[in-house]
Amino acid sequence: MRIDVVTLFPAMVEHACSFGVTARARERGLWQLATWNPRDFTSDPHRTVDDRPYGGGPGMVMLAEPLARSLAAARAAQVAAGVAKPHVVYLSPAGKPLTHARVKDMADLPQAGYVLLAGRYEGVDDRLLEREVDEEIAVRDFVVSGGELPALMLIDAIARQLPGALNDANSAQEDSFVADLLDCPHYTRPEVYEGERVPEVLLSGHHEAIRRWRLEQAIRRTLERRPDLLEGRESTQEEAKLLAQLGGKR
Repeated sequence: MRIDVVTLFPAMVEHACSFGVTARARERGLWQLATWNPRDFTSDPHRTVDDRPYGGGPGMVMLAEPLARSLAAARAAQVAAGVAKPHVVYLSPAGKPLTHARVKDMADLPQAGYVLLAGRYEGVDDRLLEREVDEEIAVRDFVVSGGELPALMLIDAIARQLPGALNDANSAQEDSFVADLLDCPHYTRPEVYEGERVPEVLLSGHHEAIRRWRLEQAIRRTLERRPDLLEGRESTQEEAKLLAQLGGKR
């Protein structure tokens, strides 16, 4: 898989991708990274990438032309590397919310190529988005100073789903949202910390009891913190019974 990022801060993206699971997956050849700075595709001495918005208002808007050139260069590089059809994603609060299911869909195409556009300032000239972007994605309902952090979150989410990225493949299967449930609580040594003991069931060695406890805790946590995840979710008989016992809807 190849991921190209169009960004005014390529060093930020490169640096963040040099740690942890994301870096290990890259070192193992599971994905490749390239960055493109729109300032390198400007035609004026000041390397201008933004201007004042028509209609007035605060802030600046990113110019269409340097971004279009950047995206064209990124797509061409992906095609040259063997990607049949690069997919351009704009990280934007106005995009569709990023879900685990969407991440899995993207990760399940190991030969795919994604070009991520990280905007800045007040946003990007909408004519560029209409012409060049295939999909807009929002990581959540909040605004940050630029698209780099959302792009990095998307990269990390995809990278950890690639086969061989994690030392234990089961880790990704037990993440929050995999089964539309939040993850259960986890504990490690010592057995007693600040007077609080690890739940006895986790020390029992009884695998079925542990599995059931973890499922119950996952349902309880989801019911308390993200009940929206349970709406319309298809539950097994065991899950429905536990949910009813916890006071939730079947």
